[in-house]
Amino acid sequence: MLIKRITLCLMLGVTAAAYAQVDGLGQTEFANSGAEEAQEPFLRGLLLLHSFEYEDAREAFAEARKIDKDFAMAYWGEAMSYNHPVWFTQETKKGRAVLEALGSTLEERLERAPTAREKDYLRAVEALFYSDDDKNTRDFNYMAFMERMADRYPNDLDARAFYALSLIGCSHGGRNFTLYMKAAAAGETVFARNPQHPGAAHYLIHSYDDPVHAPLGLRAARVYSEIAPSAAHALHMPTHIFTALGMWQRVVDLNEKSYQAAEQRRLRKELPLTARSYHAIHWKTYGLLQQSRFEEAREAILSVHSDVEATGGKGRTRSSLALMRAAYLIDTDHWDSNIAAITLDGEKLGTETRANHLFVEGMMALKHGDLDAAFDHVKQLMDLEGKGKGRTIATILQHELKSLLLLKEGNPVEAVKLLREAAAMEDAMPFDFGPPSPVKPSHELLGEILLAQEDYEGAQAAFTQALARAPKRARALRGLAAAAKGAQDMDVAKDASRTLKEITPQADFGTTKGKTIKY
Repeated sequence: MLIKRITLCLMLGVTAAAYAQVDGLGQTEFANSGAEEAQEPFLRGLLLLHSFEYEDAREAFAEARKIDKDFAMAYWGEAMSYNHPVWFTQETKKGRAVLEALGSTLEERLERAPTAREKDYLRAVEALFYSDDDKNTRDFNYMAFMERMADRYPNDLDARAFYALSLIGCSHGGRNFTLYMKAAAAGETVFARNPQHPGAAHYLIHSYDDPVHAPLGLRAARVYSEIAPSAAHALHMPTHIFTALGMWQRVVDLNEKSYQAAEQRRLRKELPLTARSYHAIHWKTYGLLQQSRFEEAREAILSVHSDVEATGGKGRTRSSLALMRAAYLIDTDHWDSNIAAITLDGEKLGTETRANHLFVEGMMALKHGDLDAAFDHVKQLMDLEGKGKGRTIATILQHELKSLLLLKEGNPVEAVKLLREAAAMEDAMPFDFGPPSPVKPSHELLGEILLAQEDYEGAQAAFTQALARAPKRARALRGLAAAAKGAQDMDVAKDASRTLKEITPQADFGTTKGKTIKY
């Protein structure tokens, strides 16, 4: 068969009049030996794969190989949909089953691939799915193979994009800046040659996804928010950069679009409520909180609460509700609201989410004067301590809650000492992305306590550090303005107040006629 070189800039539509037409998925070129009739679903699958729309990509590749049962790259693509590098997960058996439908052994599969390059793609996925090594080792083996492919086929931008993604997928212990900057270099090469390539923009966002490097990802974020609007994940991903830069209106707007895109897909495919993008609505709610649009944030949380009740807490409904509720209570101080009254089974939450939930429950107990209940939550947090990100966060939050108990007991010196230990632990963690976890940043809490003690210079330093990890976070800005004013640093006070005013033009604070609403 002749190799076909096809450029795809898909415009997908739906036949039912009830649904609006959606735009494309981006643009790429991928030389392959598949049948002409199989090109559209194959390349659609490839673009969806780059945007992590794995289920839809899988369906597209399956459609392509149904049209052309000898289309080796369609089998490759479908197998790749079972590998999720950024999430460090792989459905190994399912990936192997697809490859073995092409051929029971690597040799048989290679015979079905007409070109040397297509054979190399099959060898690469072999390194990813087949070996006696553990997954981490297979990730590194795959990354090394993709690096060779990127060098061997310099005009294959998809090979270089997948190499960038493979580097990110090897950062098993958290954000490894060496790997991430290598990924960025590979992604920048693709982005420079094809700014409409969804993988290039997507993987650059992941590479620059922290407050230090986020300015470098701003162009990719802006481009990605436009080139693939039919992919819900592509609409959400730019907000990783916008969150790291405190661009809250963009965070709110794009996550709403992402949520709506996922909802349209859910309705079109007649999927259950759990197919909604709770990840997007969580991030949108956090953006609303930073803009002090508390009433809209409350409504979003109540909508997710309704879905938890309707689904029995299946999927991401319960964990999303827990995180949204925790952020709301921390950022609003509405401890007597109907959001505070929501009850959740913490035993059914993951370690990190449960730690944040337990901290907020303990803090609420303190607000209501129940020191015994607060201490019980300290003990529950202690039970979660240990190694791993979620368990480290549990330790930090246990220190924070214990420090608040010490304050209640009249021991501010020990409280501050314990908070400084928590802040040091948080500083030692790799930069994370998105809404902060721990839900109450330790430097911010330290700043608030020092401010209450009229240690204005110490509070200013703490709030400054908090904002370095979570830029333009509203509570930290308010604290910084107050601390700097107390320290007679009027330039910093004015700058913090000005920034706060800029990010809260629609602030409602959950108030009516100046009075806090008690929901």
